[in-house]
Amino acid sequence: MSKILSTLLLCAFASFSVQAASPDCEAKAAEKKLAGAAKASFMKKCEQHAAAAGTQAQCEAQANEKKLKGAARNSFMKKCEKGAAAK
Repeated sequence: MSKILSTLLLCAFASFSVQAASPDCEAKAAEKKLAGAAKASFMKKCEQHAAAAGTQAQCEAQANEKKLKGAARNSFMKKCEKGAAAK
């Protein structure tokens, strides 16, 4: 039960962090005074980067929960991040 709850909390946090990235990306685009196609390209890359960072944090939390170390942790992280990118 606690694993299910912690997984749900991690998913909620990851989704919040991705949604919260958009205003941050907007602020960065405004700071750089981007407009039009340049802004659209920058926003796409910025939001993808933010989503990847959220995925990495989620995978790290799962690895910590499983108490993985060394090669097992590296293998799990690679598979976790690859699986998240496929979704």
